[in-house]
Amino acid sequence: METAAPITQLWISREKMDVKMYLKTGLIIDTVLRWLPVSACQLCVARGCYGNSQGSICAAAAGTVARRAQSAQPLTMGDDLCEELEDLVHFSVHDLPARGYVVMEEIRRQGKLCDVTLKVGDHKFSAHRIVLAASIPYFHAMFTNDMVECKQDEILMQGMDPSALEALINFAYSGHVAIDQQNVQALLIGSSFLQLQNVKDACCSFLQERLHPKNCLGVRQFAETMMCTTLYDSANSYLHQHFVDVSLSEEFLGLRTEEVLELVGCDELNVKAEEQVFEAVLTWVYHDRERRESLLPELLSKIRLPLCRPQFLSDRVQQDELIRCCHKCRDLVDEAKDFHLMPQRRPHLPPFKTRQRSCSSITGLIYAVGGLNSSGDSLNLVEVFDPLGNFWERCQPMRTARSRVGVAVVNGLLYAIGGYDGQSRLSTVEVYNPEADSWMQVSSMNSQRSAMGTVVVDGHIYVCGGYDGKSSLNSVECYSPETDRWVVVTEMSASRSAAGVTVFEGRIFVSGGHDGLQIFNTVEYYNHHTNCWYLAPPMLNKRCRHGAAVLGSHMYVAGGYDGSGFLSGAEVYSSASGQWSLLVPMNTRRSRVSLVATGGRLFAVGGYDGQSNLSSVEMYNPDTNRWTFMAAMASHEGGVGVGCIPLPPA
Repeated sequence: METAAPITQLWISREKMDVKMYLKTGLIIDTVLRWLPVSACQLCVARGCYGNSQGSICAAAAGTVARRAQSAQPLTMGDDLCEELEDLVHFSVHDLPARGYVVMEEIRRQGKLCDVTLKVGDHKFSAHRIVLAASIPYFHAMFTNDMVECKQDEILMQGMDPSALEALINFAYSGHVAIDQQNVQALLIGSSFLQLQNVKDACCSFLQERLHPKNCLGVRQFAETMMCTTLYDSANSYLHQHFVDVSLSEEFLGLRTEEVLELVGCDELNVKAEEQVFEAVLTWVYHDRERRESLLPELLSKIRLPLCRPQFLSDRVQQDELIRCCHKCRDLVDEAKDFHLMPQRRPHLPPFKTRQRSCSSITGLIYAVGGLNSSGDSLNLVEVFDPLGNFWERCQPMRTARSRVGVAVVNGLLYAIGGYDGQSRLSTVEVYNPEADSWMQVSSMNSQRSAMGTVVVDGHIYVCGGYDGKSSLNSVECYSPETDRWVVVTEMSASRSAAGVTVFEGRIFVSGGHDGLQIFNTVEYYNHHTNCWYLAPPMLNKRCRHGAAVLGSHMYVAGGYDGSGFLSGAEVYSSASGQWSLLVPMNTRRSRVSLVATGGRLFAVGGYDGQSNLSSVEMYNPDTNRWTFMAAMASHEGGVGVGCIPLPPA
């Protein structure tokens, strides 16, 4: 091999032209010059070389090196085919900024080149203005806007915890901060002051993940003070879900009067019975009896005493020493007893007094009952959906195949009511116990019906309208699980099959539906205390075979059929405005859809899109105003009845 060209020797023009041609034709992507000390020459290494895919040296690189080793013998090609290779190389060290901050942190620890001192009480911390300005928005504003501190060597940081300030200065250099139970509050305050939103969010997440019945009230108050909206909402939701356990904590006993009044008046409390709210209030009052005894009448007025069992009212409430000695309290107890003894007085009670509390943030298991297969046959299959895990599982099937079935949940039991078995409409009812994974028969309805609305109010099941095989129905029946009896109550103003039915603010709302001749947009509601129906504001669009559900102070309808097309559109009714408004549509047209609310979300299950039955499921998040697909049903193809059994708090 001939002597290689020394490093100082420049490439001749044709070598550059040669490499340029390889670049231009795409044989190689780019080149890097490397010094080879053994051969005392530069090697033009081809990067992204297609000729090196099998591990052999690239033809371009090999050719270039060979020509340099052979005194750069010229190629037999015209000079006009290529142009000079530009003398430009882009070089970068990607981790240089990070390594630079590490070096600057070490320089700071050595006390060198520091140009500012931050002082908190007797504590002083040296730092570099440029680093603080680059990493902390508070100091960026201070040092770049000609504030007086720009010229001060020592800056007083009032109101900050020294250890938190030191940790956040270190964070400015390293991007790392250690959060624990002892420093999280100080770090959150400090990061909020310094406008370090990422650290503040990390502190909020730390507290959110460690919510407990013993600390959630304190966290909620702290979050409100620091204007941490997400943390406040999480703590508030946790409080509602775990109210009974929270009421046993020291934090609860230390609540202010207005806080207890607000809490006891909340619809969202997760309690099995109103008796638990009463016991929590009495415990709070007796904790500081001398100061709180006079507050008992106002507190008792917030408790929904009519929902308490008559025996509890007589044996526990009425016998309490403080209540016996208070005329106003005795009147409230008598009012509750009259609710049970004299039903004719119920309409005169404030609506909230008889409205069951319901914690919308509690996530439940969604049961899909009956329905249709891909061939349109009625099914007896049942499967359950876990919204948190996003999966379906099979359950014990019903004894009877049922499509267009009514489903209700009472005391943790799932009722499958009526429906269509493929030959006739049904009046039979069976009930599922999820703990035993078994079904049993109970009393049948007075009328056979499918496509009816089914809801639960005050522990009683109501079925509204439907179709009996001949005509649409306006009749309504009520079932008592305690007596296992169905009774007929006041009929609706119109015959309605395939209407949307849900409970909203303690009333049964029936929307849309059809009577066999026309499809409605009208809405009416039933007051079970007065046994009367009343008109409500109509929907914006007529629809039948749609779903209806409630989240908080809003009632939703989605999907259905309007006589000319299958619908993906949805509407929402606000109790505050008393008006309907359009909602973002679902991703899929869904007639015969079931809509259910759990965990603060809506779930649209199954349906029919005009061509085929659907097994798909969509979830609506009111926070983002978006529908997203969830796991599809495994065994159903639409036409299911849906019920939700709440999960006990973790």
